[in-house]
Amino acid sequence: MNFASDNAWTAHPAVMEALNDANSGAVMGYGADEVTARAEAALREVLQAPDAVIRFVATGTAANALVCAQLSPSFGRIYCHADAHIETSECSAPEFFSGGAKLVTLQGEDGKITPDTLAAAIRHGEGGGLNEGRNAMVSITNATEWGTTYSAAEVAALADLAHGAGLPLHMDGARFANAVAGQNCSAADMTRRAGVDALCFGGTKNGAMAAEAVVFFDPAHAEGFDYRRKQTGHVYSKQRFLAAQMLALASDGLWLELGRAANAKAERLAEGIVSAGGALLAPRQSNAVFATIPAEAHQRARAAGAIYHLWPDKSAEGLDPVPIRLVTAWDTPDADIEAVIRLIAG
Repeated sequence: MNFASDNAWTAHPAVMEALNDANSGAVMGYGADEVTARAEAALREVLQAPDAVIRFVATGTAANALVCAQLSPSFGRIYCHADAHIETSECSAPEFFSGGAKLVTLQGEDGKITPDTLAAAIRHGEGGGLNEGRNAMVSITNATEWGTTYSAAEVAALADLAHGAGLPLHMDGARFANAVAGQNCSAADMTRRAGVDALCFGGTKNGAMAAEAVVFFDPAHAEGFDYRRKQTGHVYSKQRFLAAQMLALASDGLWLELGRAANAKAERLAEGIVSAGGALLAPRQSNAVFATIPAEAHQRARAAGAIYHLWPDKSAEGLDPVPIRLVTAWDTPDADIEAVIRLIAG
């Protein structure tokens, strides 16, 4: 009963098959191969962005950090939510790779930044002068670290504000498939049409073994990025094996199918937890469930082997009720979901 994260579960059989198919013969390295070209083309089709520059890396941290370094100077201010992954979970990689850019964190209910909050922060940054650095970019996460999702209209409102101040908008899409599935919109509506400038299209949490795509919708934003990726050790000699995973996900809508499956499992989990006496801490809009459960229910679940994270961290141990985070994957067993619901119910 592992609900720690969607990255705890398996790679999809189609991904494994694509890796096996790519594992034949000699091809040029460093991305100069047919599989990489096909994967890039497939993602451009998914995003309806024929001019987009697409590059592959192996981790979400690398994707986010490299985009931050690409879009912000070392003296830049990067606006993000206080719970954003780039703030809480990437060991200062964005600051390191950008050479010192400052993450400016913003509060917002359920993990989301509002236009009013962003506008106020941008005005403050503009007035700070040399002392506070220069406004550089805005980063949002979809789905958020609270499992909620921005609608295409909400993304567009933030993009309009950012662009009005001359700032590009980055979307951390480690769980992009879950966000698109949850909002029942197209990938293009959520990104390019809404004004997103750079997207980190997640694969690892959605059926890949280790693969993420960095997408720049305007090629001008990608100027010099290949050198940056090489300098930081994220150009892989056997690039075809990263690309093959993304090609499998991008083919025949598999990426979205897996996002929908994970979301549906989370919906059942959320309903079951509430019916068992728990309460949701945030709306269930993707594949993550944030809830409180009675301390005795937490003890029963842990004793039976259920794995999930306390929220926001281990400091929640000893609270009653206990705040927890549970995440489902496309292949989380339904039997595990029903079992943990029964354990919580007692």
